[in-house]
Amino acid sequence: MIKRKRVAVIGGGVSGLAAAKAFDARGHRVVGFERSHDFGGVWELSRSYPGVQTQSPKDLYCFTDMPMPADYPEWPKGPQVHAYLHAYADKHRLGRLFRLNTNVVTMDRRPDGAPGWRLELEAAGNRWAEDFDFVAVCTGQFSEKNVITHPGQEAFVARGGQVMHSSEYTDPELARGKRVVVLGGSKSATDLVVNAAENGARSVTMVYREDVWRVPYFVGGINFKHLLYMRAQEMQFNGWGRTGAARAMAAVTAPLVWANFRGLETLLKLQLGLRKWDMVPDVPIEKAVSCSLPIVTPGLFESFRSGKVRPVKGTFERYEGDEVVLTNGERVGCDIAILAVGWKLGVPFLPDWARDALIEPDGQYRTYRLAVNPDLPEMGFVGFNSSFCTLLSAEMVANWLVRYADGQLARQPSDAQMRADIDANLRWRRTERPAARVYGGLCSAPFHFRHFDELLADMGCRTRRNANPLAETFSYPRAPAYGRYLASAPQYLAG
Repeated sequence: MIKRKRVAVIGGGVSGLAAAKAFDARGHRVVGFERSHDFGGVWELSRSYPGVQTQSPKDLYCFTDMPMPADYPEWPKGPQVHAYLHAYADKHRLGRLFRLNTNVVTMDRRPDGAPGWRLELEAAGNRWAEDFDFVAVCTGQFSEKNVITHPGQEAFVARGGQVMHSSEYTDPELARGKRVVVLGGSKSATDLVVNAAENGARSVTMVYREDVWRVPYFVGGINFKHLLYMRAQEMQFNGWGRTGAARAMAAVTAPLVWANFRGLETLLKLQLGLRKWDMVPDVPIEKAVSCSLPIVTPGLFESFRSGKVRPVKGTFERYEGDEVVLTNGERVGCDIAILAVGWKLGVPFLPDWARDALIEPDGQYRTYRLAVNPDLPEMGFVGFNSSFCTLLSAEMVANWLVRYADGQLARQPSDAQMRADIDANLRWRRTERPAARVYGGLCSAPFHFRHFDELLADMGCRTRRNANPLAETFSYPRAPAYGRYLASAPQYLAG
């Protein structure tokens, strides 16, 4: 029998739920820690801004054994996702495993020299320590706000102005009658400017640093999942570890690939009117696609055309009086500044030595399969494999990780194999695909199929959904099919 471990799962969002289920299903004693009062992570209602909805269609944003409800829209709203996650937790009785309102302050190797980690925990003003055989870090990449300030902010606030992180904009009434300035060009930024414009803001200005390719929910009238989420499209990007034959094939097909992406760019320019707003990016779209590719908020370009939202390229330089002074010299009247500047990437409760082993000086993470680091034994990461199908990605890594922890992968990697793979992947990010460096290199997009194939092969699962190669090549990843893949993994060996 496999040794039953005491496993800490840090985080109660999408990834924490996936990890808790995977380890619990294998008989381990799971203790989950969630610092807030509820499950859900970024979907927890007090952390969600009004109007938030998924970037991915609902059949791409679900677990393998539980589809989104049929009456949900194609792109579910935040409260619907939150309810879905609660239903998933209820289905698998995950609530019994978690301690809410409990924060992990620090962690380090067990002082008694035994394998595992000691966690220092805090709840209700009390601190204590507990030892674990294995730790699954499931805090993801959106747990610590990126808080920035600009000169003059204190005086601006003192005279009645408001400055807030995008996650703190939870009431649309905040915008009513106000001059709203949003800093950022991400999906959260565009969601907020549309929401403010629709809820009676006096004026709305979106200040963004650079032009990026944006993909609407429907490209030329076709749901983008039928265009962008398929092996045929993925194969056109310069993936890692390509063989000589693969590189030769890429050279032969390069003209067709070039034409495909130029056609997509032309369609996006025409459909969104990018030239009119001077928003055409300088970088070819095939070199830019990553987890940071924003989906177009419905109503965004319509709000530009109506004048309800004014886009301005630049960034904040300082606050002065009741204005924001931009780096281009422009002054923008402002009552509320909303900073949609993202989240801090990191694991703040790790000791310095562990962070140094995990994170390179340039911010790139040293992870094998985006899940483990050979210098951090008895530890793994779920949800660090950021993608456009977040729930499926978390579930896949969680199932891989429990087998890795139990020594039950069909292809259990050696220390040397992991290090060589990590180094090769770092070289690829730095020299061949700079777009892969976003989020510390913890992004599997646009290589979802490739990432999943590697995980499944390690587990000894089947890696193809359809016998028909055309159906396999031109379809998007379907969660129920991956559930069948996972079920095809070999049974655990006796320990």
